[in-house]
Amino acid sequence: MNKDFKGWCARKELLDRSSRKKYCNEREIWWCYVGVNIGFEEDGGEEFRRPVLVLKSMSSDTCLIAPLTSSTNKHPLRPSLGSVQGSEARAILSQIRVIDVKRLVYKIGRLDKERFEVIRKTLRDLL
Repeated sequence: MNKDFKGWCARKELLDRSSRKKYCNEREIWWCYVGVNIGFEEDGGEEFRRPVLVLKSMSSDTCLIAPLTSSTNKHPLRPSLGSVQGSEARAILSQIRVIDVKRLVYKIGRLDKERFEVIRKTLRDLL
């Protein structure tokens, strides 16, 4: 598969110049520009974006996220979130990262407290 690194660089430049602030909180699910990544890092597809779970708001400018997948492959680091926009979703905890909130597109939901606690426990066990 050919990856559109030039297209992603152009999109990143626009995002970086953006002055629009997004405000997010833990447990929220957002569409996010994650871009074109290398090797087995989770990509954002043709539009460079995918849903993510906000694990923690780090500051007014950054947050810690986990990309989501609709893959049904079970793995200890891919806990189920239930249905997100009509598809079964799993958080990819092996690929958590800090992002600038400029990457966030729009909020699509919020994870219930019980499922979020499962995510937090899995992360504690990981570290």
